[in-house]
Amino acid sequence: MDYRRMLADVRCFLLDMDGTFYLGDRLIEGSLEFLQALERTGRDAWFLTNNSSKSAEVYVQKLTAMGVKPPFCHQVMTSGHAAAHEILKRFPEGKGFLLGNEMLRRELTGMGLTFTDGEPDYVLVAFDTTLDYRKMCRVCDWIRAGKPYIATHPDFNCPTETGYIPDMGAIMAFIEASTGRKADVILGKPYAGIVREALLRTGRPLGEMAMVGDRLYTDVATGVNHGMKGILVLSGEATMDDVEKSDVKPDMIFGRLADMIPYL
Repeated sequence: MDYRRMLADVRCFLLDMDGTFYLGDRLIEGSLEFLQALERTGRDAWFLTNNSSKSAEVYVQKLTAMGVKPPFCHQVMTSGHAAAHEILKRFPEGKGFLLGNEMLRRELTGMGLTFTDGEPDYVLVAFDTTLDYRKMCRVCDWIRAGKPYIATHPDFNCPTETGYIPDMGAIMAFIEASTGRKADVILGKPYAGIVREALLRTGRPLGEMAMVGDRLYTDVATGVNHGMKGILVLSGEATMDDVEKSDVKPDMIFGRLADMIPYL
């Protein structure tokens, strides 16, 4: 496979973070060199995460501490950003009920959203690591009452240095079991909302972008299902056995980001 030819038109790489650029608090070897190679060849990179439990600023600080230089360290987009822009389009004057961390509430309020503890125009469900039973009862009440139901992303589990913790998919499964409803809209990878966010922020056409990550069903699927290159790295979750069994087939496979450098 001619990887150099396949990468020739890619001018912007959308990079998953955990499992792709770093593992927990440890940089994956060669990640900084990969960004340097992009800069040398006139290419760009944006970091893209489904995790809506943290604000983009948290990731900016983490990347900076790991040695990522401007402009790359500031180029972060999240499923929360995608949700904000979708809601501003659908409910420009609306007030929402948010199931999410206070950090996300502050970020989304800064983007122009308004939240209420009273009757909402819509419900936004995010990865809430401060979740308690009272919150779950309230969000289920509004969803059961028929309020529009928007979710930031579909991941069932979030990786940690000691294994996995329940993520949005688990929260949505709880809600569906109680209310009988699935989310009306899901924004994060592999759905179109996060792709619209990437188009907005990068200014690049889909044909000039590649989505790079360690998960087939979110990262790679975002690329191959939406007209971008879908690139798998084997530095995180997915293995070659997973590739063989999956319906999602990457356009390219590398061991880690740095293995792409000779082809740029």
